[in-house]
Amino acid sequence: MSDTMLILFSGVLGLLVVASGVGFALGRRVRTPAGRATVDNLNARIKAWWLMVAVFALATTLGSTVTLMLFALTSFYCLREFLSITPTRAADHNAVAAAFYVFIPLQYWLIADDWKTLFSILIPVWAFLLLPVLSVLRGETADFLARTARIQWALMLAVYCISHAPALLLLEIEGFEENFLLLFFLIAIVQLSDVLQYVFGKLFGKRKVAPRVSPAKTWEGLLGGGISATLIGAGLWWITPFQPGQAAALAGAIVIAGFAGGLVLSAVKRSLGAKDWGTMIEGHGGVLDRMDSVSFAAPVFYHLTNYYFAA
Repeated sequence: MSDTMLILFSGVLGLLVVASGVGFALGRRVRTPAGRATVDNLNARIKAWWLMVAVFALATTLGSTVTLMLFALTSFYCLREFLSITPTRAADHNAVAAAFYVFIPLQYWLIADDWKTLFSILIPVWAFLLLPVLSVLRGETADFLARTARIQWALMLAVYCISHAPALLLLEIEGFEENFLLLFFLIAIVQLSDVLQYVFGKLFGKRKVAPRVSPAKTWEGLLGGGISATLIGAGLWWITPFQPGQAAALAGAIVIAGFAGGLVLSAVKRSLGAKDWGTMIEGHGGVLDRMDSVSFAAPVFYHLTNYYFAA
């Protein structure tokens, strides 16, 4: 791990220590049931963050191969969570098996092999054409369009979109070699934006963005948390190949895309009658509950960076 990454992870460690202390203090002072529920949720989130930061730091230390394996495993669990609460039929099993055991490993192998062209079209072209063929060969036509679209969209969201995060390691930017810092920038802005939107929403939230979709998301939380995360992104320009204004613009794009991802995935959950995608991460729900923002933000950040800064 480079000196810059050590500094960054030391800063994250410091923030977690402070957050844990604040959560402990609040837990001793709050007495109302509503306040206790909020503090318990906060402390569960902080505990989960310790584990997630430790895993990310370990992957970064061990190099790009382990990082790719970590994201491949993340895509696997996200796809499993999505399809586990999405109705499928026996006729879809071949398509589902291909999604898990062909396209996940193949997508991440293409990143490892630095095959950018095929990486960009494998799922939106080849998987989109093959998966319905695998289903139609079973001869089941009932609800065929909706069934096929669910699998295609699940693969697009959980594998293709999320894979753009480690694909940042492939970008060739003149005068900039430590691409792990781009990945850190993306993940940090996405997650800080989520946390800050939650905090601002709890403190000042009054007007709901989409009350029937996600009652906890407010305009005050979006603006307060989004602007704060954008300013933090501008302050992190020194770890990127961007100037401060460029870093702020890209951080703003990450914030908007991440918020859109969280809102869209909330609508999907509501349509399926689910509160969370899973229960794997205490205080956060499932893996996809933590990656919903990343799934929209990663391809936006990757392609903006690739278009404007890559050689």
